[in-house]
Amino acid sequence: MSGEIVFGKSAHEYFRELVSSSLAHRSFKVQEVTEFYLVNLLAHFLDRERLFAEERGGPAGAEPLAFILLRALSEGRERRYRGLKRLGDTSLFVSGFFGDSLSRSAVQVDYYIAMGERAYDALREAERGPSGMGEVFGELSDRFEAFVDLFAEIAELAELRSNRGLVRLYQRFLATGSERVAQLLRERGVALFASPPAPRRDFQH
Repeated sequence: MSGEIVFGKSAHEYFRELVSSSLAHRSFKVQEVTEFYLVNLLAHFLDRERLFAEERGGPAGAEPLAFILLRALSEGRERRYRGLKRLGDTSLFVSGFFGDSLSRSAVQVDYYIAMGERAYDALREAERGPSGMGEVFGELSDRFEAFVDLFAEIAELAELRSNRGLVRLYQRFLATGSERVAQLLRERGVALFASPPAPRRDFQH
């Protein structure tokens, strides 16, 4: 994915096309400013280090979401905003792009969804006013699971751009039994010989 961005178009252009096409494919209507927010979020997380917390004198490491939430809620307005935004954005990105991995880990995707919804809801209350961001965060909170599903589809579309990605996508189909993934593979001419398990979770919007 990164090679296509480097040699073809900017990260914002790349993700704007993916977000727009995925929204249209799902007939998923969102505010224009929310769509713009999603594009910026994806471009932001293109840098893997954005998923981790910096540690003094050492490498970056993963930080539990509950710690981010508790710290953000106890901070002043500016730091509270940044902390809640980071929590919401991280929860959305991770549960959308790595939901299959989470289903096999101790921390389930439901935990990320709950944290993301709460973070965006707190931001909605804090950002009510003429800026319009309160409405964006409200939409992200109210339809969080639908946006998770949207990001999962975007991740799959990105993987379809390479043969290695197709292999990963086939492995995802075997692990989850997702009918959406199966349809994407069929559209690329991939024969599905194995019988997958029943899907673990199917997000609806």
